[in-house]
Amino acid sequence: MRKPLKILGLALLMAIGVSSPSWAISVFACEPEWAALSVEIGGPKVTTYTATTALQDPHQIQARPSLIAKARAADITVCTGAELEIGWLPQILAQAANKKIAPGSPGSFEATRYVVLLEKPTSLDRAGGDIHAAGNPHIQSDPRVMLPVGKALAARFAQIDPANAALYQQRYAAFAVKWQAALNRWQARAAPLRGQPIAVQHKTWVYLENWLGLRRVVALEPKPGVPASSGYLAQVLGILQKTPVKMIIRSAYEDDRSSSFIAQRTGKPAVVLPYTIGGTPGAKDLYSLYDDTITRLLAALK
Repeated sequence: MRKPLKILGLALLMAIGVSSPSWAISVFACEPEWAALSVEIGGPKVTTYTATTALQDPHQIQARPSLIAKARAADITVCTGAELEIGWLPQILAQAANKKIAPGSPGSFEATRYVVLLEKPTSLDRAGGDIHAAGNPHIQSDPRVMLPVGKALAARFAQIDPANAALYQQRYAAFAVKWQAALNRWQARAAPLRGQPIAVQHKTWVYLENWLGLRRVVALEPKPGVPASSGYLAQVLGILQKTPVKMIIRSAYEDDRSSSFIAQRTGKPAVVLPYTIGGTPGAKDLYSLYDDTITRLLAALK
């Protein structure tokens, strides 16, 4: 009687709709922008979990049990790389013990491997602050990087899930056309920003500066990741008296004290940029992230 009962049980499960998931790839995305890009490329064949939010410093995340559990069940990690997540991701990978996403495996994807990195250090002396050996990892502030990264991600999805390889390639091709149109629109809107002098709180924005032609005069940190002292901020004010800027930029997750201090004493606006999806109310998805960034920069010029 056991065999007929087993068959009957399976039939009942099928009848009530218990089946395997429709998605094929479980994505552990380190940052919101890569979760969004994964959905653009994978569509219904991916499910995503985002490990951080726009209001968290991606350098400094706790390796919480919930993150470890998500990594243990993932088929691929989609992260920035270039040591941005070095303070927490290796701990998660070690404790998750998931061979699929181990470094060097097909399930380990780093976006910075497909982009030419800027600000590569000439020395690796940690006394210089938060220095990344491979170069500045904050690539997401230039939307042009989404094309090479998206292309590589489509190929990686196809490698992990060959059955849906054609779908991933088709979705990337459609994304590339739509994204290029958006790039043309953003660059036209942002034309008044070219050549404008700015101050930045942290050297997060080199790719944005490169894309839009913004000219960085000074950073409000004496060294990357090192909080400014009152003495250093006095030096910054001296620099800005000689070379005025149009605005002071900071990320949504950064403390506002330094930028507010400089803004009050120079009369220049302190501009909060979303940095990634969710950093501001207007940055709701991958497209509106750059719409809102440009809107905020243009508003500061007025």
